[in-house]
Amino acid sequence: MRKRIRAAQGTPCWVSLLTGDLEAAKKFYGGLLGWRYRLASQQPGPYVLAISDGVPVAGLAATAHQMGFPVSWTSYFAADDANEIAQRIRERGGTVAVGPVEFGNGRVAWAADPAGAVFGVWEGEIDPVWRIERRAGAPAWLELRTGDAFAAAIFYGDAFGWDTGDPRYEIRYEHDRVILRIEGRTVAGLFGGAVEDAPDPRIRPRWQVYFCVGDVDAATRLAAELGGTVVSEPNDSPFGRVATVRDPEGGLFSLASSQ
Repeated sequence: MRKRIRAAQGTPCWVSLLTGDLEAAKKFYGGLLGWRYRLASQQPGPYVLAISDGVPVAGLAATAHQMGFPVSWTSYFAADDANEIAQRIRERGGTVAVGPVEFGNGRVAWAADPAGAVFGVWEGEIDPVWRIERRAGAPAWLELRTGDAFAAAIFYGDAFGWDTGDPRYEIRYEHDRVILRIEGRTVAGLFGGAVEDAPDPRIRPRWQVYFCVGDVDAATRLAAELGGTVVSEPNDSPFGRVATVRDPEGGLFSLASSQ
C-alpha cells in the first residue's frame, strides 16, 4: 500500500468522468485506453478507479443523470483548505456550485470560473504516483479552452496561488498558450478562442483532458469503432499529435501521442 501524500496547492491532482451508464463507459474506455477497474465507493453511487499499469489514473461515477449534470470529464486541483479556495473563487467572479463537502478521505467542491469552465477542488491526500505525464493510458495534459487566456491565468493564479512568487510555480506564454509548470513539470495550458455563449458546446469554455496513447491515428479509429464520435481528426500540434473524441454518451476528451 502506497502512502498517500498532499499535492502542492493548485496542482492538477485528479480527473473524473461523470457518466450515466457506468458499465458502458467502462467498456468504452477499457477498450480504448486499456484500463482495468477497481470499485472505490458505493456512496453516493458506484464510483470506480480506472487503473493503467497498476496505477490509478482516473475515476468514473455513475451519477450524471441523478445529479442532473451532463456527461463530462472534470479536472481537479489540489487545495490546502477547500473553504479558503472556494471563497477566493467567489471573490474573483467564479461560482461554487457544490461544496466543499466531505468525500471519501477528503473534501471536494465543484466550481466554475468567470467564463463558465467547470473544475473541481480537492482538499486531501492523493496517490503519489498519480500525475500528468506522457504514459499510455494516463492523463497527458490539461488544457483550458477559454475566451481570454490571460484573464483566466489571473483568475486561477489568484485563486490557487500560482502567482505568489513560489519557485515551484512557473507561468509562461508559449505556442499561443499560457503554460503552467509546477515543480518543473508542464501540467496544463490555457488557450484562448472559446466563446461563452457559443451554440456549439465544442467551443465553449472548458477544461479538456488529454489521454496519452501510443498511436493517435489508430486510437481515433478505435474510438469510432467502439461507438465514440470523432470531433477533431488527428493533427499535429506544438505538443505532439492530437485528436478530440466524444464517448458514446457525449463525454468530450482528447488523445495525445506519447512522443
